[in-house]
Amino acid sequence: MDEEELLGIGAFARRVGLAPSALRFYDDCGVLRPDRVDEATGYRYYGAGQTPRGVRLRRLRAAGLPLVDVAVVLDGPEEAARGVLRAHLERTRRTADEAQAVVEGFLREVSGDPGGRGVRARVDGAELAGAVRQVTSAAAVGAVREEFPVLGCLLLELIDGEVRLVATDRYRLAVRVLRATDFEGGPRKVLLGAEEAQDLAEWAVRRMAVEVECDAEVGNTPDAAYAGGATGTAGFRLRGAGESERWEPPQEKGRHQEREQGRHPFPDPEEFPDYRLILEGLEAGRDRIIVDRNGLRDAVAGRGGVASLVTSAGQDGEPELEVTGGEREPVRLRAVFHVKHGAVPRIAFDPAVLVPALEAGVGPDALLEIASADRPVVVRSADQGSFTTLAMPVSERFDGRTPAGRADG
Repeated sequence: MDEEELLGIGAFARRVGLAPSALRFYDDCGVLRPDRVDEATGYRYYGAGQTPRGVRLRRLRAAGLPLVDVAVVLDGPEEAARGVLRAHLERTRRTADEAQAVVEGFLREVSGDPGGRGVRARVDGAELAGAVRQVTSAAAVGAVREEFPVLGCLLLELIDGEVRLVATDRYRLAVRVLRATDFEGGPRKVLLGAEEAQDLAEWAVRRMAVEVECDAEVGNTPDAAYAGGATGTAGFRLRGAGESERWEPPQEKGRHQEREQGRHPFPDPEEFPDYRLILEGLEAGRDRIIVDRNGLRDAVAGRGGVASLVTSAGQDGEPELEVTGGEREPVRLRAVFHVKHGAVPRIAFDPAVLVPALEAGVGPDALLEIASADRPVVVRSADQGSFTTLAMPVSERFDGRTPAGRADG
């Protein structure tokens, strides 16, 4: 490169919008080295062609990206760059949500209105009903619900212009996001028991649009539990758009008294698992299989202890997905594979976990995203990108009688 094409550190700093001191720091860190350094004076000179990198570096740092991640975005593989950017975006959203909640709380104190103005979100009634039914299928039942009452609930979150519905029984996680056509206030969290959620869905499905309202933060006191029925949803209700009729969680004094006696402890929304941590970084470096959803469900169902999924060569030489296990004959399914690591690992599921995850999907295809044989598998639907289910694999020695054999750590 000719001398005329080089820029001194001051000129280059002005061109890319960084201070000279910042350029010296990035040189020391190896993120943006000068094109040439004068051995006698130590002056740094940058090539005009380094301008795009300097601008990208400034923008990434302005977005709060750590230097170790900046280096991956600038120089790493494309998939790794996408992974760190997605992870940082989720961290940024979470931090903003927390900051918003704190600031809104102080604003309410300053204004003398501790309850705030509440939250209101308008969504399609049938869509809300369908989302509730999809997600509630992942809520805990039986002994797991008795041991962990919060897992028998559906989390309804009003935040960032969205209504988010989440349920998990530790082996499945289902998340559905509905974009509100109108949204005020926030954020709020509400817990609904599976029975209340079903009642809500039956009410909402008959309405063109509903307004989800929450007057105040959900309480965990006995009074709040009684006011909100089974799950302590004080101040939570739905209204049919343009209607005076509304839906509220049923108030059941008998169940309230049982809780007071400690037989049915009332769960707090803050006890619900942080689904964001579970979802964070799931898309990075995963193998993908697209397969007929109903065909895979039928092949997995009724196999007893486990159903194993393995890649096999079809008659035409193209890879197929083979489902084996139990006393049933193996079933081969045509599939589309997007493999990043040489071969999709052999992976086993408890049919009682995978079948409901497939049944909750929409459309003819299921997209499985697989990282390894002992990590959660993402089950998506091409026809409904706002719905995500995670299914936990099991050891192939799992006998179906106890969760101990599940690969959930």
